[in-house]
Amino acid sequence: MNIHEYQAKQLLGQYGVAVPPGTVCTTPARAKAIAGKLFAEGYKRVIVKSQIHAGGRGKGAFKTGLQGGVRLCQTTAEVYAYAKAALGQVLVTRQTGPEGRRVNKVLVECAPVISREIFVAVILDRLMARPVMMVCPAGGVDIEDIAEKSPEMITREPIDPVVGLMPYQARKLALTLGLESDLLNQATKLLMGVYRTWLECEANLVEINPLHVIERIDGSPSLVAVDGKIALDDNALYRHPELEAMRDLAEESPLEVEASNYNLSYIKLDGNIACMVNGAGLAMATMDIIMHFGGKPANFLDVGGGANQEQVTAAFKIILRDPSVKAILVNIFGGIMRCDIIAHGIVAAVKESRINLPLVVRLAGTNADLGRRIIQESGLAVIGADTLAEAAEKVVSAIHL
Repeated sequence: MNIHEYQAKQLLGQYGVAVPPGTVCTTPARAKAIAGKLFAEGYKRVIVKSQIHAGGRGKGAFKTGLQGGVRLCQTTAEVYAYAKAALGQVLVTRQTGPEGRRVNKVLVECAPVISREIFVAVILDRLMARPVMMVCPAGGVDIEDIAEKSPEMITREPIDPVVGLMPYQARKLALTLGLESDLLNQATKLLMGVYRTWLECEANLVEINPLHVIERIDGSPSLVAVDGKIALDDNALYRHPELEAMRDLAEESPLEVEASNYNLSYIKLDGNIACMVNGAGLAMATMDIIMHFGGKPANFLDVGGGANQEQVTAAFKIILRDPSVKAILVNIFGGIMRCDIIAHGIVAAVKESRINLPLVVRLAGTNADLGRRIIQESGLAVIGADTLAEAAEKVVSAIHL
């Protein structure tokens, strides 16, 4: 589960990571009031940041023509004007795709004088089976280009999950960033806080990009997390109701939200052949073989190993709400799940939804013969297949008939 930048900063702040003073808001008037308070405290500039679940906001553009999802402002009038122009509008970045995301909130915070930008992140390295902290002396919007063209600039520090990040490791990473004197101690504390955030929130990713070396109002240097990104592990959310409450359904696909209500794993893709499969690995293989025969999958949809008739019916309804779908492939391997249950679900769903698209069904495993017989005796126009290759070839051909 992704959360907004302002929420990530709230969590980072709880674990000792310095973040800029600021507040999130939903109206231009409130944005102006927050900026006025920051100016009164002595800050010369503020920054207004659109809150969506996507990166590249600064280089993005609104569909209205307004450039940039992030704006530096020196007066409350500028803050009000920008917030008014951004709120309620759709922002398109390189990570949103052409459809963009609607901006419902903006974060208004101070914008101190910056001397350096640094990249810091903790990820779970699944090959090493342990967390890894990564740092780079150059951060900002071009970090992806740096990772591709100059990977040697990124330092990786594996962390023993039993003992966690040790202070000596944090100091070593700080030194690789060229941070010394007072900043060395600040960096050590900050990196320890970043790791604690990752660990105690049970996150997949905690990223600060950029981490700024700034000049305080009194002229002293300081480290501040100017941006923050946290991706939480969905499977651990039942232990963290306070984190689950941060979920913003407006940032998620309506079809994916509906699927989650039925415990279905659904991700919309850009093809036209819908897939309904039990098991993530089988779903990936199904999408691959559709591509092999010249088709394009419209979704990833895993109904799980114990789906019932209600879930199967819900899965069909979700599939049919995607206007790009031109054909449907159901690929079920009956292990825990019985093929006859799936067959009853298919029959009920087709009758209830009045499906008039080509529907190819491949059943294998437990009670597969009974499942096929149930579908055949239903009198529905369902195309059967014995193998996955045959099913994929038939569904691709059905689109072009």
